Amino acid sequence: MRAIWITRPGGPEVLEVRETPDPTPAMGEVRVRVSAAGLNFAELMARQGLYPDAPKLPCIVGYEVAGVVDALGPGVAGPVPGTRVVALTRFGGHADVVCVPALQVVPLPAAMPFEHAAALPVNYVTAYHMLMRVAALRRGEKVLVHMAAGGVGIAALQLCRTVPDVETFGTASTSKHGVLRDEGCAHPIDYRHDDYFDVVRRLTDGKGVDVVLDALGGADWAKGYRLLRPGGRLIVFGFANMAAGSKRNLVNVARQFLAVPRFSPMSLMDKNRAVAGVNIGHLWSEAAMLRDELVEIIGLYEQGKIKPRIDEVFPFERAGDAHRRIGERQNVGKVLLVP
Repeated sequence: MRAIWITRPGGPEVLEVRETPDPTPAMGEVRVRVSAAGLNFAELMARQGLYPDAPKLPCIVGYEVAGVVDALGPGVAGPVPGTRVVALTRFGGHADVVCVPALQVVPLPAAMPFEHAAALPVNYVTAYHMLMRVAALRRGEKVLVHMAAGGVGIAALQLCRTVPDVETFGTASTSKHGVLRDEGCAHPIDYRHDDYFDVVRRLTDGKGVDVVLDALGGADWAKGYRLLRPGGRLIVFGFANMAAGSKRNLVNVARQFLAVPRFSPMSLMDKNRAVAGVNIGHLWSEAAMLRDELVEIIGLYEQGKIKPRIDEVFPFERAGDAHRRIGERQNVGKVLLVP
């Protein structure tokens, strides 16, 4: 087995490709020969030592893979070896072989490329869970999507298009605004030059939006809450502001934590607003729910309603470059790793 290891906390240079014996699937597991794996911001934070859920270093991370089943563990009847599948993995996905519980594996449509499949589990399940389950997005609502040109952001814009008359606002650098418009974003906002809070207030005549999807954290959570109209929902699903630069900066970490707002139940009731958190990595006890959502997403793909936008595909040997691309926010869409 070839895999990308995080050898110690640090910059992209701490990543190393190593070979170890192939794993054997345990009770209830299947083994997948990986053709493509997704890279997410969580894995960058794990590399910096800022992701508390990551395994003890040195370790292999990675939450999503697509490939072919090649072995079944005891008690597993399928999918049979040779089946093309996509899977959610609780780490270990950045390898050319991975063993996962059979419940977390979904067969692929014949026409779906592995690269598209590997881009679905984390980004689209996160966006689907936030919009359709937590926010219960309704016709005609207004949605603000932060980091809108990233994997989750583009997934959210595409899913918003499946609900009639939803109006979207998306933050991204100016160079990415054409892509946002292509994905249905009505109001791209250059967060580097404009205060998105002021722009959204102006475009909504001071009323604000119904849903804010915020992976930034810190003071941005407070701004997003203030942008909610009555009945609005702030959904937080990341803390990208904590990972400034390629290495851990404890001063920035402390500053960001101090900026986290405190939401009072009395204030929520008074303002008729809601705040919710989403962390797909903490839903492994609800694997059946995640699988159902992934199946729904694959159905939308087959109907032509969504299609992952692949930014760039990196071989394992260039994993450091893949990390840099996301860390420097150069990507437009999904970054993938291939063995």
